[in-house]
Amino acid sequence: QVNEGASLADALGTHPRIFSNIYVNMVRAGESSGALDVVLERLADFTEGQAELKSKIVGALIYPVVMVIAGSLVMLGLFIFVVPRITKIFASADAQLPLLTRTLIGVSEVLRNPYLLSLSLALIFGAILVFRAWVRSDKGRRRFDAFKLRVPVFGRIHRMVAIARFARTLGTLLASGVPLLMACKIVRNVVSNEVLAETIDAAALAVSEGQSFAAPLKRSGEFPPLVHHMISVGEQSGKLEGMLENVANAYEQQVEVTVGGMT
Repeated sequence: QVNEGASLADALGTHPRIFSNIYVNMVRAGESSGALDVVLERLADFTEGQAELKSKIVGALIYPVVMVIAGSLVMLGLFIFVVPRITKIFASADAQLPLLTRTLIGVSEVLRNPYLLSLSLALIFGAILVFRAWVRSDKGRRRFDAFKLRVPVFGRIHRMVAIARFARTLGTLLASGVPLLMACKIVRNVVSNEVLAETIDAAALAVSEGQSFAAPLKRSGEFPPLVHHMISVGEQSGKLEGMLENVANAYEQQVEVTVGGMT
């Protein structure tokens, strides 16, 4: 396509499943400014950094996930093979059992009964389908995204990962020559959270009206003080890209430390 007269950015844009909006807009900015080589180096560093952050999170969670799976298999074996034998002892004692014990015995009977097990699995599967349909709706997605930010421990990690992506992506786009308003449209999809995306939209609207980019972030209460303070300093000093990079480094480090501590 380039050989036929198209720009490299337009050629990449015809393959959205491979090259995202970040790639296309950064390459377009590099072609316009005549610094395509510099932009491509920034793009490579950005992509490697995001992949490294993701691999650290996944790597830290592998051990807990393996332990949860192993523990679940052990519990399943206990419910199917061990609890029924203990139940016979309780039955011969002819005594009133505590609620928790009766619950465990009931779960064991469900797991051993193919009809009850099939019904339970069908109900669980149906509930999952209903939940997925609700999350895909605009109202449901926003409520679920708000819940993800408020859930203890994991909500803090989700927020830090989203803020790190926001700062890293926005800083890279701005350093590559992409205009702030266009960069905000790209970044809102990178954070993968509708509540934070709405805050970014409000900040972009404020910039289009000649106001500060940091003020809407502060008013929302969704971005920690470090973020909007650093962005405010970056706006005043004309070094917004550098401040965003500092924010991204700080939160990526916090994510690594927090996930490692949880593990």
